[in-house]
Amino acid sequence: MTTRLHLHLLSDSTGETLENIAKAALAQYDDVETVRHFWPMVRTESHLERILQEIAQNPGLVIYTLVNPTTRRVLESRCHALGLPTVAPLDPVNAALSGLLGVQAKMRPGRQHVLDAAYFARVDAIQFTIAHDDGIAWEEWEEADIVLAGVSRSSKTPTSIYLANRGYKTANIPIVVESPPPPFLFTLKRPLVVGLTTSADRLIAIRRNRLLSLNQAPDTDYVEQEAVNRELTFARRMFADNDWPVIDVTRRSIEETAAAIISLVNQRKSDA
Repeated sequence: MTTRLHLHLLSDSTGETLENIAKAALAQYDDVETVRHFWPMVRTESHLERILQEIAQNPGLVIYTLVNPTTRRVLESRCHALGLPTVAPLDPVNAALSGLLGVQAKMRPGRQHVLDAAYFARVDAIQFTIAHDDGIAWEEWEEADIVLAGVSRSSKTPTSIYLANRGYKTANIPIVVESPPPPFLFTLKRPLVVGLTTSADRLIAIRRNRLLSLNQAPDTDYVEQEAVNRELTFARRMFADNDWPVIDVTRRSIEETAAAIISLVNQRKSDA
């Protein structure tokens, strides 16, 4: 039986943090139909009043990241009167940090979005990654932080984009039996080269869906079992010969694959 839940997300900034928290929590529950009410940039009493009217009409769970004490007090008081639970997920983190550091939080909205050096580095990483997708501009790979190698449809591009959004300049190269990669790949010093692999069955299924989406007949070597096995074996041998770390993406989401790669990058730095 499916349960319907109204989820109200209030933030005095962009709400990105709040959305990620809610997404992670909801992933733990099956058979829940969630109606999300997203309220970013809540900074005035009139705005909050309109939101409270909507909450009263669609009662449910209220999760917020608000730093203004008056706004918080009004929200909690009104929700309590409606018999609705409120959750401030960052409060325990701030309390723990304050206790350890011996100072109080500044309580300024959206400080993580200040246009600092890290922000511009992330923009630079995204631009670099887009310009170095699918083997393009390989002569500039030495400028990358990460180079991903793998057969076609092994999630190289989406993983690269995700890593770029985390601030890592990422290039990627398709491994093709009939067209070996440029020798430059095997002489890279700065970037971490990571091999991505997957199961043949999963790869064939993904490729079939890709061909169908392009209105092409799925009866080529691209999805033929023996040919796919040969591709994967060729790629895995290349990874092993060059002592590149390998990540099997068969049962991993893009986020999980990226997290594993970032862990490898950090380990490499600590070993240096």
